[in-house]
Amino acid sequence: MKFTKTLIKGKLIKRYKRFFADIKLNKEVVTAHCPNTGSMKGLLDKNNEVFISKNDDPKRKLKYTLEIIKVKKNYVGVNTHFANKIAFHGLSNNLIKELSNNEDIKPEVFYNKETRFDFLIKKKLEKIFVEVKNVTLFRNKKIAEFPDAITSRGTKHLKTLVEARKKGFQTYLLFLIQIEGIESFKIAKDIDKEYYKNYLIAKKEGVKFLAYRCIISSKEIKIEKKIKIVS
Repeated sequence: MKFTKTLIKGKLIKRYKRFFADIKLNKEVVTAHCPNTGSMKGLLDKNNEVFISKNDDPKRKLKYTLEIIKVKKNYVGVNTHFANKIAFHGLSNNLIKELSNNEDIKPEVFYNKETRFDFLIKKKLEKIFVEVKNVTLFRNKKIAEFPDAITSRGTKHLKTLVEARKKGFQTYLLFLIQIEGIESFKIAKDIDKEYYKNYLIAKKEGVKFLAYRCIISSKEIKIEKKIKIVS
């Protein structure tokens, strides 16, 4: 996924009310939209280097959007709205080997009245549901983790993936790691014990879990390589 406009470098002052971030650009301070509903644990230290995009659409209240934060010398993509775009690019270009050579990829498909998954893939005679989770937490420099806060929605998705698996669908959960340089991934069971419990159940029931790391720059973000999921 390529950025359509050149990103602007700045320094983080603070994030507040979840969707606002004050950014210092040279001698100017601007307020940017923060497109991330998570806690962003470990990313929000004052003076962290950031990259923001600018949109001059007169209908927009905030002209700037927070896209990337540099933490521990690693670039982290924080715009969760891009996660499915990055995943779609990876699926379409065979960057995810377990889900390559697809015949059809449909985004945002309802499984039932209450739940929709990020993708429905058709390949030969198989129908495959894929749910994507954006990952930005890393307390250890080489290990990414999910979730960064208690996620009842994430637990619901795990349970529904199990249900779909029992009905004959192939089901995958893709942990999309928007953190440079990460070598492995694990579930943050100390943050959400319920999610970890349901992760183990889903794994036993045949839901397949993948972790793929992204390469990140001010020009583009795309899937780079698969990394190991550790317990």
